[in-house]
Order: sequence, then structure tokens, then C-alpha cells
Amino acid sequence: MPIKTARTEWRDVVLVCRKCSKKLDGKGFGPDGDRSLKKALRKSAGGGKGRKAALKVIETGCFDICPKNAVVALSASRPESLLIVPVGAGLNEVWTRLGLHASVDGPPTSAANEG
Repeated sequence: MPIKTARTEWRDVVLVCRKCSKKLDGKGFGPDGDRSLKKALRKSAGGGKGRKAALKVIETGCFDICPKNAVVALSASRPESLLIVPVGAGLNEVWTRLGLHASVDGPPTSAANEG
């Protein structure tokens, strides 16, 4: 059987620790602090689902850091550094630290998108 490919619109992929997110009960990020980091990043990327989204955020297994009141994340284009994102961190800073501003259109720009 030949190897096939499937096209995506993704410009970047972010991995988020599922265990950290679960410890926070899926809350702590976004304008009202009522979203998981995964959902807050996806929402701030401007929409699009599945292969049509500009940003793909994937929950993955543990990174073996296990911070308190924070979530571990990394950009697939920058695997050399894990980001420990504390609850309530502003999405602008998260985007910048993950290096997403250059790779994905529509980063959060207003205070309404701060966590």
C-alpha cells in the first residue's frame, strides 16, 4: 500500500500536557479564566477546526515536570524548550513565548484576550 498524505492549514502545532490540564479541572485560562489552556489557545487563534485551523493544539502525555497551578506546553517548532504556563497567564505572553506570533495569523491583541 502506498504512503498517502493529507493536507492541513496548520502553521504551528502546540503540545499541552493532558495531566496538568486535568489537575486544573480544565480552567484557569482565557479572558474569564474559565477555559483550559488548549481551548484558550484554539479560541484565540481565530477559529477553524481540525485540518482547517491555523493552529493545532494537541493534549499529550506527561512531560514529567508536574508544576503546581500551571500547565506544561511546547511549540512543535521549538522542542528544545518546555514552557510552564501558570494559571491566569496572559495569552499574549503565552503566544510570544511559544513563538506563535510569526507563524499563525490572528494572535490575541486586545486586553480582552488576556487571562
